[in-house]
Amino acid sequence: MLYLRAFAATIGVLVTYLIADVSGQDIDTIVIKGSKFFYSGNGTQFFIKGVAYQQDFQPGRGQPSNGYNDPLADTAGCMRDIPYLKQLDTNTIRVYAIDPTQDHSECMTALANAGIYVLADLAAPNESIDSNDPSWNTELYARYTSVVDEMQKYSNLLGFFAGNEIVTQPNVTASAAFAKAAVRDMKAYIRSKKYRAIGVGYATSDNADIRVPLANYMDCGNSSDAIDFWGYNVYSWCGDSSFSTSGYQTRTEELASYNVPVFFAEYGCNTVQPRTFTDVPVLFGPQMDDVWSGGIIYLYFQEVNDYGLVSIDGNSVSTLVDFNNLKSQITTVSPSGPNSASYSPTNSPQSCPTKNSAFSAATNLPPTPDTSLCDCMYNSLGCVPSNDVDADSYGDLFSYVCGDNANLCNGIARNGTTGQYGQFGMCSPKQQLGYVLNQYYSSRGADATACRFSGSAVTQAAASATGSCATQLSAASSANPAAGSASSSQGVGAVNPVAGMDVGYVSLAVLLQVAIISGVGMIWL
Repeated sequence: MLYLRAFAATIGVLVTYLIADVSGQDIDTIVIKGSKFFYSGNGTQFFIKGVAYQQDFQPGRGQPSNGYNDPLADTAGCMRDIPYLKQLDTNTIRVYAIDPTQDHSECMTALANAGIYVLADLAAPNESIDSNDPSWNTELYARYTSVVDEMQKYSNLLGFFAGNEIVTQPNVTASAAFAKAAVRDMKAYIRSKKYRAIGVGYATSDNADIRVPLANYMDCGNSSDAIDFWGYNVYSWCGDSSFSTSGYQTRTEELASYNVPVFFAEYGCNTVQPRTFTDVPVLFGPQMDDVWSGGIIYLYFQEVNDYGLVSIDGNSVSTLVDFNNLKSQITTVSPSGPNSASYSPTNSPQSCPTKNSAFSAATNLPPTPDTSLCDCMYNSLGCVPSNDVDADSYGDLFSYVCGDNANLCNGIARNGTTGQYGQFGMCSPKQQLGYVLNQYYSSRGADATACRFSGSAVTQAAASATGSCATQLSAASSANPAAGSASSSQGVGAVNPVAGMDVGYVSLAVLLQVAIISGVGMIWL
């Protein structure tokens, strides 16, 4: 038995090297036409036979500074795993967090030579849209665009997810506006950089209360704002279920008129073990393959959640029973679809849902984050946070100012339900705090004692806004009177209240809770 394992490991290494050594091998890009994916070369429909491919973070197994493991930067691991992915007939992997500062060329080339494409999430732990406190700001924009810049050069990049399970239940549906803004801006960024056409989509959880309105919302309206594909994270087929019992039939009927590709961004229920994957031939069979473009099995690596197909020990791979069960199913399917040349899409974008108690997202989206405007605003302030103030303390300061006079915080408002957004709500947290502190300072006649906050704030010489900076601030003020305008002595001036706007950074209610817990009374002028 040991001999056989050693022999298999040797063969795997040899295959990996052979794959990696086929340099310069081109791979067709995947293009979108209507509700289907196609190979750009021969026009054959592309069905995703995917596996989710990312290990949980463990200290010493990733970059400590970012708190996640980038599997595409782990060349040795990538080479180790490709032969096993190919045993599963894999043509796509999904990667949830990519470090744009790392080199991914060796892994991406090896994957391309193996015929494997990559679906890449743009977010990362601590760098994503928070459903409970949604924001689409300059820091997230920089994160997302840096991943786009790094990955767009690879022909086997299938597309990007601008969000994953941000909107999970009715009470956070306002966050959908921020997720859709991220989709809009990444699509615009790709066009502005003249990159090849790369799809930007969203992966959703399967919540019965919001699944239909959310799918309609992300697809409705101007095509430049809407998703290019729709991913479902579905775990409803457990054990020996059926097309009807699992809900697959209803999901298929719901999306039959969708005008962009839909697929399972995650699937593989594990409440019944071992997993037998009896849904695979149905997903890739005639009951579903006209609507669905395949799916991504969760998960390659065995973790504490017990979804793994293999266990890893250093450079050693041990296949688990789920691996063999999936292999027996996935390698026998043969979905059929039209050639792109003979395919004429007939579906149209969905109508935007009516707001109700279960779904409240506004169709008016947050503005595109503008770093130059935020920098201009911050430099024009007369009162700003001290450099030594930790970001964990921001909540206390927001709470004090916004609790004292909520109107002072209108300029950073972010309300995904009403569709009203302060012009500086898309700035970084530090810049937003500077704006709020300066509003307080200005409202008290620029008295130096109004810019102390127990040493958490300091005065600075407010730069006079000239040229394009002055134009930007004026435009911001015109677009939203709550944003104020620049003044030479006090910076961005005091605001006029805007009815119905909710305070940004975090909601006022949350800010006040933070204040109570952490003792906002400790902040003195």
